[in-house]
Amino acid sequence: MNIQKMMQQAQQMQEKMQRQMAETVIEATAGGGLVSVKVNGAKQLLAITLDPEAVNKDDVEMLQDAILAAVQDAQRKADEKMNSSMSGMLGGLKLPGM
Repeated sequence: MNIQKMMQQAQQMQEKMQRQMAETVIEATAGGGLVSVKVNGAKQLLAITLDPEAVNKDDVEMLQDAILAAVQDAQRKADEKMNSSMSGMLGGLKLPGM
């Protein structure tokens, strides 16, 4: 197998992976379910849902913290999903930096 063909196959795998991750939706919650967020596999924020109980003008900081926690959790889950998908595609091959 020549190097050019291998590089072309690697590029195709990368493009396929990027499409799959963009289509993957990950959801996370915080504040006991008062805040829910959705991100895609590329960690782009798609939606934020707030339970009306979470909206308290006297405790805006709690709501801000819950939103931040939910977004960070969703992004962490997206990273885990990507790493898991990469491991599957590479057949358990350990590559530096992966």
